[in-house]
Amino acid sequence: MVPRRKNPLLSAALAGLLAAGAAQATLPRAAAVPGGVISVPLGPAGGPAPIVHLGERRVLVRQAARQWVAVVGLALDIKAGRHVLRVRQGRVESTRPFELKAKKYPTQRLQVSNRRHVDPNAEDLKRIARERALINSAFRQWRAGAVTDFLFRAPVAGRQSSAFGLRRIFNGQARRPHSGLDIAAPRGTPIIAPAAGRISRIGEYFFNGRTVFIDHGQGLITMYAHLSRITRQAGDWLTRGEAFAEVGSSGRVTGPHLHWSVSLNDARVDPALFLRPHAE
Repeated sequence: MVPRRKNPLLSAALAGLLAAGAAQATLPRAAAVPGGVISVPLGPAGGPAPIVHLGERRVLVRQAARQWVAVVGLALDIKAGRHVLRVRQGRVESTRPFELKAKKYPTQRLQVSNRRHVDPNAEDLKRIARERALINSAFRQWRAGAVTDFLFRAPVAGRQSSAFGLRRIFNGQARRPHSGLDIAAPRGTPIIAPAAGRISRIGEYFFNGRTVFIDHGQGLITMYAHLSRITRQAGDWLTRGEAFAEVGSSGRVTGPHLHWSVSLNDARVDPALFLRPHAE
Protein backbone atom coordinates (compact mmCIF):
# COMPACT_ATOMS: atom_id res chain seq x y z
CA MET A 1 0.00 0.00 0.00
CA VAL A 2 1.36 3.41 -0.96
CA PRO A 3 1.38 5.75 2.03
CA ARG A 4 -0.63 8.93 1.69
CA ARG A 5 1.29 12.14 1.45
CA LYS A 6 0.51 14.73 4.06
CA ASN A 7 -1.04 17.95 2.80
CA PRO A 8 1.20 20.67 4.28
CA LEU A 9 -1.50 23.35 4.02
CA LEU A 10 -4.04 21.13 5.77
CA SER A 11 -1.51 20.20 8.47
CA ALA A 12 -0.68 23.87 9.09
CA ALA A 13 -4.35 24.79 9.32
CA LEU A 14 -5.01 21.95 11.76
CA ALA A 15 -2.06 22.98 13.89
CA GLY A 16 -3.40 26.53 13.98
CA LEU A 17 -6.82 25.34 15.08
CA LEU A 18 -5.33 23.15 17.79
CA ALA A 19 -3.20 26.02 19.05
CA ALA A 20 -6.19 28.35 19.11
CA GLY A 21 -8.22 25.77 20.98
CA ALA A 22 -5.48 25.24 23.54
CA ALA A 23 -5.18 28.99 24.07
CA GLN A 24 -8.93 29.39 24.43
CA ALA A 25 -8.93 26.64 27.07
CA THR A 26 -6.85 28.92 29.32
CA LEU A 27 -9.39 31.78 29.10
CA PRO A 28 -12.62 32.13 31.08
CA ARG A 29 -15.75 30.80 29.42
CA ALA A 30 -17.39 33.56 27.41
CA ALA A 31 -20.74 35.05 28.49
CA ALA A 32 -21.70 38.30 26.75
CA VAL A 33 -24.20 39.32 29.44
CA PRO A 34 -24.12 41.48 32.58
CA GLY A 35 -21.97 39.63 35.10
CA GLY A 36 -20.17 37.75 32.34
CA VAL A 37 -16.76 37.83 30.65
CA ILE A 38 -15.79 38.23 27.00
CA SER A 39 -12.47 37.84 25.17
CA VAL A 40 -11.90 40.38 22.37
CA PRO A 41 -9.09 39.76 19.81
CA LEU A 42 -6.87 42.80 19.29
CA GLY A 43 -4.48 41.64 16.57
CA PRO A 44 -1.11 39.87 16.20
CA ALA A 45 1.03 39.75 19.35
CA GLY A 46 3.99 41.65 17.98
CA GLY A 47 5.54 44.39 20.06
CA PRO A 48 4.30 45.70 23.41
CA ALA A 49 0.86 44.78 24.67
CA PRO A 50 -1.93 47.24 23.80
CA ILE A 51 -3.46 49.37 26.55
CA VAL A 52 -7.21 48.84 26.67
CA HIS A 53 -10.01 50.60 28.56
CA LEU A 54 -13.71 49.98 29.03
CA GLY A 55 -15.05 53.33 30.20
CA GLU A 56 -12.60 54.55 32.85
CA ARG A 57 -11.34 51.09 33.82
CA ARG A 58 -8.22 49.49 32.37
CA VAL A 59 -8.77 46.00 30.92
CA LEU A 60 -6.59 42.91 31.26
CA VAL A 61 -4.66 41.95 28.08
CA ARG A 62 -2.88 38.66 27.43
CA GLN A 63 -1.50 36.57 24.56
CA ALA A 64 -3.52 33.69 23.16
CA ALA A 65 -2.76 31.82 19.91
CA ARG A 66 -0.22 34.52 18.94
CA GLN A 67 -2.84 37.23 19.32
CA TRP A 68 -3.32 39.97 21.86
CA VAL A 69 -6.66 39.39 23.57
CA ALA A 70 -8.57 41.70 25.92
CA VAL A 71 -10.30 39.76 28.73
CA VAL A 72 -13.19 42.00 29.74
CA GLY A 73 -15.34 41.84 32.88
CA LEU A 74 -18.96 42.97 32.47
CA ALA A 75 -20.57 44.48 35.55
CA LEU A 76 -24.02 43.37 36.70
CA ASP A 77 -25.41 46.86 36.04
CA ILE A 78 -24.03 47.22 32.50
CA LYS A 79 -26.73 47.79 29.88
CA ALA A 80 -27.50 45.41 27.04
CA GLY A 81 -26.54 46.63 23.57
CA ARG A 82 -23.42 48.00 21.89
CA HIS A 83 -20.29 48.93 23.85
CA VAL A 84 -16.81 49.96 22.78
CA LEU A 85 -13.29 49.19 24.01
CA ARG A 86 -10.67 51.90 23.55
CA VAL A 87 -7.35 50.44 22.38
CA ARG A 88 -3.98 52.20 22.25
CA GLN A 89 -0.89 50.50 20.82
CA GLY A 90 2.05 52.86 20.72
CA ARG A 91 0.73 56.05 19.14
CA VAL A 92 -2.11 54.32 17.34
CA GLU A 93 -5.57 54.48 18.87
CA SER A 94 -8.57 52.42 17.77
CA THR A 95 -11.82 50.96 19.07
CA ARG A 96 -13.30 47.47 19.28
CA PRO A 97 -17.12 47.33 19.48
CA PHE A 98 -18.98 44.44 21.12
CA GLU A 99 -22.60 43.55 21.80
CA LEU A 100 -24.18 42.42 25.06
CA LYS A 101 -27.44 40.59 25.66
CA ALA A 102 -29.71 41.17 28.65
CA LYS A 103 -29.93 38.55 31.37
CA LYS A 104 -32.48 38.22 34.15
CA TYR A 105 -31.19 36.51 37.28
CA PRO A 106 -33.46 34.63 39.71
CA THR A 107 -34.62 36.04 43.06
CA GLN A 108 -33.50 34.65 46.43
CA ARG A 109 -35.27 35.38 49.74
CA LEU A 110 -33.25 35.13 52.96
CA GLN A 111 -34.05 35.60 56.64
CA VAL A 112 -31.25 37.18 58.71
CA SER A 113 -31.46 37.04 62.52
CA ASN A 114 -29.32 40.16 63.17
CA ARG A 115 -31.74 42.95 62.20
CA ARG A 116 -28.93 45.54 62.03
CA HIS A 117 -27.54 43.62 59.05
CA VAL A 118 -30.78 44.54 57.25
CA ASP A 119 -31.56 47.92 58.87
CA PRO A 120 -28.21 49.42 59.96
CA ASN A 121 -28.29 52.26 62.49
CA ALA A 122 -26.59 55.63 61.97
CA GLU A 123 -23.21 54.49 63.33
CA ASP A 124 -23.40 51.33 61.25
CA LEU A 125 -24.02 53.40 58.11
CA LYS A 126 -20.91 55.50 58.78
CA ARG A 127 -18.86 52.33 59.21
CA ILE A 128 -20.36 50.80 56.05
CA ALA A 129 -19.44 53.91 54.01
CA ARG A 130 -15.83 53.82 55.27
CA GLU A 131 -15.54 50.11 54.53
CA ARG A 132 -17.10 50.44 51.08
CA ALA A 133 -14.32 52.88 50.14
CA LEU A 134 -11.67 50.38 51.29
CA ILE A 135 -13.33 47.49 49.44
CA ASN A 136 -13.68 49.52 46.24
CA SER A 137 -9.99 50.48 46.49
CA ALA A 138 -9.02 46.80 46.77
CA PHE A 139 -11.02 45.90 43.68
CA ARG A 140 -9.51 48.78 41.67
CA GLN A 141 -5.87 47.86 42.23
CA TRP A 142 -3.75 47.38 39.13
CA ARG A 143 -0.54 45.35 39.20
CA ALA A 144 1.39 44.84 35.97
CA GLY A 145 2.39 41.32 34.96
CA ALA A 146 1.31 38.51 32.69
CA VAL A 147 -1.79 36.52 33.69
CA THR A 148 -1.52 33.17 31.95
CA ASP A 149 -4.18 30.94 33.46
CA PHE A 150 -7.81 31.79 34.18
CA LEU A 151 -8.96 28.24 34.93
CA PHE A 152 -9.23 28.29 38.71
CA ARG A 153 -9.44 25.58 41.32
CA ALA A 154 -12.47 25.82 43.58
CA PRO A 155 -11.29 27.65 46.75
CA VAL A 156 -13.20 25.26 49.02
CA ALA A 157 -15.02 21.94 48.61
CA GLY A 158 -18.74 22.23 49.25
CA ARG A 159 -22.21 22.81 47.90
CA GLN A 160 -22.88 25.99 45.94
CA SER A 161 -25.57 27.47 48.18
CA SER A 162 -26.17 30.80 46.40
CA ALA A 163 -25.39 31.42 42.75
CA PHE A 164 -23.93 34.61 41.34
CA GLY A 165 -26.28 37.42 40.29
CA LEU A 166 -29.29 36.50 42.44
CA ARG A 167 -31.65 39.38 43.18
CA ARG A 168 -31.61 39.21 46.98
CA ILE A 169 -34.37 40.00 49.44
CA PHE A 170 -33.35 40.07 53.13
CA ASN A 171 -36.21 39.91 55.64
CA GLY A 172 -38.59 41.10 52.93
CA GLN A 173 -36.39 44.03 51.79
CA ALA A 174 -34.72 44.16 48.37
CA ARG A 175 -30.95 44.58 48.39
CA ARG A 176 -28.13 44.61 45.82
CA PRO A 177 -27.72 41.55 43.56
CA HIS A 178 -25.40 38.82 44.79
CA SER A 179 -21.95 39.72 43.49
CA GLY A 180 -20.25 36.40 44.25
CA LEU A 181 -20.68 32.67 44.59
CA ASP A 182 -21.54 31.15 48.00
CA ILE A 183 -20.11 27.74 48.87
CA ALA A 184 -21.51 26.08 52.01
CA ALA A 185 -18.93 24.21 54.11
CA PRO A 186 -18.36 23.47 57.82
CA ARG A 187 -16.73 26.14 59.96
CA GLY A 188 -12.94 25.72 59.90
CA THR A 189 -12.76 24.15 56.41
CA PRO A 190 -9.49 25.33 54.75
CA ILE A 191 -9.76 27.80 51.87
CA ILE A 192 -7.13 27.63 49.12
CA ALA A 193 -5.92 30.10 46.50
CA PRO A 194 -7.62 29.19 43.19
CA ALA A 195 -4.60 30.59 41.31
CA ALA A 196 -1.31 32.23 42.18
CA GLY A 197 -1.48 35.76 43.56
CA ARG A 198 -0.58 38.15 46.34
CA ILE A 199 -2.76 38.94 49.36
CA SER A 200 -3.41 42.64 48.79
CA ARG A 201 -5.75 43.41 51.68
CA ILE A 202 -7.16 41.84 54.85
CA GLY A 203 -10.06 43.36 56.76
CA GLU A 204 -13.08 42.79 58.96
CA TYR A 205 -16.21 44.46 57.62
CA PHE A 206 -19.82 45.00 58.73
CA PHE A 207 -21.41 42.88 55.98
CA ASN A 208 -18.49 40.74 54.78
CA GLY A 209 -17.00 39.83 58.15
CA ARG A 210 -13.36 38.71 58.02
CA THR A 211 -12.23 39.13 54.43
CA VAL A 212 -9.18 38.52 52.23
CA PHE A 213 -8.43 40.00 48.80
CA ILE A 214 -5.96 38.30 46.40
CA ASP A 215 -4.43 40.26 43.53
CA HIS A 216 -3.71 37.96 40.55
CA GLY A 217 -2.47 40.78 38.30
CA GLN A 218 -3.86 43.28 35.78
CA GLY A 219 -7.05 44.00 37.69
CA LEU A 220 -8.00 40.36 38.29
CA ILE A 221 -8.92 40.36 41.99
CA THR A 222 -10.61 37.65 44.05
CA MET A 223 -12.32 38.20 47.41
CA TYR A 224 -13.12 35.73 50.22
CA ALA A 225 -15.61 36.76 52.91
CA HIS A 226 -17.27 35.52 56.16
CA LEU A 227 -14.04 33.83 57.28
CA SER A 228 -13.53 32.39 60.76
CA ARG A 229 -9.73 32.60 60.68
CA ILE A 230 -7.05 34.05 58.39
CA THR A 231 -3.77 32.14 58.47
CA ARG A 232 -1.61 34.37 56.22
CA GLN A 233 -0.74 38.07 56.14
CA ALA A 234 -1.20 40.95 53.71
CA GLY A 235 1.67 40.97 51.22
CA ASP A 236 2.12 37.18 51.26
CA TRP A 237 2.47 35.48 47.86
CA LEU A 238 0.24 32.41 47.44
CA THR A 239 0.74 29.58 45.00
CA ARG A 240 -2.21 27.75 43.46
CA GLY A 241 -3.76 25.44 46.04
CA GLU A 242 -2.09 27.06 49.07
CA ALA A 243 -4.36 27.49 52.13
CA PHE A 244 -4.71 30.99 53.60
CA ALA A 245 -7.97 31.05 55.62
CA GLU A 246 -10.87 29.01 57.00
CA VAL A 247 -14.63 29.02 56.41
CA GLY A 248 -16.71 30.84 59.00
CA SER A 249 -19.89 32.82 59.61
CA SER A 250 -18.65 36.35 60.33
CA GLY A 251 -20.62 39.30 58.94
CA ARG A 252 -24.12 39.05 57.43
CA VAL A 253 -24.79 35.32 57.04
CA THR A 254 -27.42 32.65 57.58
CA GLY A 255 -24.81 29.95 58.29
CA PRO A 256 -21.15 28.98 57.71
CA HIS A 257 -20.08 29.44 54.09
CA LEU A 258 -17.53 31.12 51.84
CA HIS A 259 -18.59 34.10 49.76
CA TRP A 260 -16.21 34.16 46.78
CA SER A 261 -16.09 37.11 44.38
CA VAL A 262 -14.10 37.48 41.15
CA SER A 263 -13.48 40.97 39.77
CA LEU A 264 -12.10 42.01 36.37
CA ASN A 265 -11.56 45.70 35.55
CA ASP A 266 -13.55 46.49 38.72
CA ALA A 267 -16.56 44.50 37.50
CA ARG A 268 -17.81 41.64 39.66
CA VAL A 269 -18.33 38.64 37.38
CA ASP A 270 -19.55 35.06 37.72
CA PRO A 271 -16.82 32.94 39.38
CA ALA A 272 -18.25 29.80 37.74
CA LEU A 273 -16.87 31.05 34.39
CA PHE A 274 -13.35 30.57 35.78
CA LEU A 275 -13.76 27.11 37.28
CA ARG A 276 -12.36 24.00 35.67
CA PRO A 277 -15.32 21.82 34.56
CA HIS A 278 -14.72 19.11 37.19
CA ALA A 279 -14.73 21.74 39.96
CA GLU A 280 -18.24 23.10 39.37
